[in-house]
Amino acid sequence: MFEAINLINISGPATLVFGKFQDAALSERVLKHDVGGVIEAAVKRGEFSGAVGNIVEAFVSVPAASGGDEKGAKQGKKEKKNKKHDAAPSAGAAATTTVRVIVVGLGKIEKFCAGDLRTAAAAVARRLHAAKESSAIVHFASTLEETKFKSELDLKHAGRCVGEGFGLLTWNNQVFKGKATEKAKRPELAIEIKNPKFAKGVEFGMALAKATNLARTLSETPPNIATPKFMAEQAKALAKESGGTLKVTVFEGKDLETERLTGHYNVGKASENKPCMVRMEYTPGGGGAGSSKKKNGKPIVLIGKTVCYDTGGLSLKINNGMVGMKRDKDGGCAVLGAMHAVVHAIKPSVPIVAILCAAENSISDEAYRPDDVLTYRNGVTVEITNTDAEGRLVLADALCWACEKEDPACIIDLATLTGGVVTALGSTFCGMFCEDDALRGKLEAASASSGERVWRLPMHAEYKDMMKSPIADILNSNPNRKAHPIQGAAFLAYFVDEKTPWCHLDIAGVHSTDADSGPFVKGPTGWGVRILCDFVANW
Repeated sequence: MFEAINLINISGPATLVFGKFQDAALSERVLKHDVGGVIEAAVKRGEFSGAVGNIVEAFVSVPAASGGDEKGAKQGKKEKKNKKHDAAPSAGAAATTTVRVIVVGLGKIEKFCAGDLRTAAAAVARRLHAAKESSAIVHFASTLEETKFKSELDLKHAGRCVGEGFGLLTWNNQVFKGKATEKAKRPELAIEIKNPKFAKGVEFGMALAKATNLARTLSETPPNIATPKFMAEQAKALAKESGGTLKVTVFEGKDLETERLTGHYNVGKASENKPCMVRMEYTPGGGGAGSSKKKNGKPIVLIGKTVCYDTGGLSLKINNGMVGMKRDKDGGCAVLGAMHAVVHAIKPSVPIVAILCAAENSISDEAYRPDDVLTYRNGVTVEITNTDAEGRLVLADALCWACEKEDPACIIDLATLTGGVVTALGSTFCGMFCEDDALRGKLEAASASSGERVWRLPMHAEYKDMMKSPIADILNSNPNRKAHPIQGAAFLAYFVDEKTPWCHLDIAGVHSTDADSGPFVKGPTGWGVRILCDFVANW
């Protein structure tokens, strides 16, 4: 796809892009460009249904110097009208050029939501790429303004969705192709937005897409490169870009034992790539560490499961169950991507602490075992029944740390935690576990704005009872498969202070996709970056 999409003022000929609702006539803006009625004729063709993302094309002639803008379209119509009375064009007649017009469906008005613009923009971007076009003037705002959405739809948010739809398609999935593969060329695309408010939204949407694409690239990075140390280095690199607003601390080696980060140490000790806990602190205005808490209140804490590779440990994964386990770090990738947006795009006035629980679950004579009992820093003891339930063990450390050390306003953790949530919700919704009404409401609002969908699953005391052990306080995995996706959340609840608002997001079903769809290609989706950004921005 495109290497980059640049928002600029275009001079010269460019593709014109319009939206059209199924149950509405073409907008006045379109008709002003419709020299000879070719656009009206195009939308009447059988291939155009008007469904979201459905595309039809036409070609119009405009003065060569106009670039296809509105003034040039009017001039083109005037010249065409005058030619009806002339036997031949005058010697001084302006030269004309033909420009492509793309009309994309927006569905039915009553069912339309701003998120549909992600799909519509992605469809346009794919068509522009296939047609080898390098520039386009996008007129979605005029279509929206001429409908009932004029007073109801936030044009900046609509623009943001368009920016995401375009920007997500700039993700490069060819990074690890070598000399044996002829890489597809990745041209750049220039787009122009006439409406200033809409353009500002597009710019912000592309910034969120860039942060999401960072998470996708980290997810795609193979385990021989993306080790726990590598993930820590990515956080440090972001800190250097932050202008002093982001500080990074890495706990590794003896630090893990000193700080009683039991899960990190035990899960990761079998690997030659040693575990670490990465703490990132965003301070508004770049003040010293800790000053933000006094000035701006308690921090929001974001925690990401960052298991860089998961063999299953001694409870070894069977058949091809290990393939794709480089993506067991996707919770951490999403948190790191969100922090990129925090630093570069959102710049919130509240402090943010992000924690990556980085480890590899491997096999050696040092590996932790089923039957081991681990004692956590909050005093809870855990009997290991399955070393392939390792993500919750490292997350437990971060949750303990956040409650004891950070004095959090709230905690949100993201993890590819259970196969059970995939069985329950497929790839349509993320499983959300949150018993705090206010926090849940804010996350649901962020979900609606970002398009990253969540579905609440229950957290009753009986589920916590399922995790009790006859040997220690709790088991890390109950062999009873009942309520499997809830087991992981119930385990984590033992490591969160009951007074602390907390949400666990199980992203196992949504962190990757098996096929090209909308603004995504097969592979990682970066799920979590945008919902976290919306949550932080509106805290």
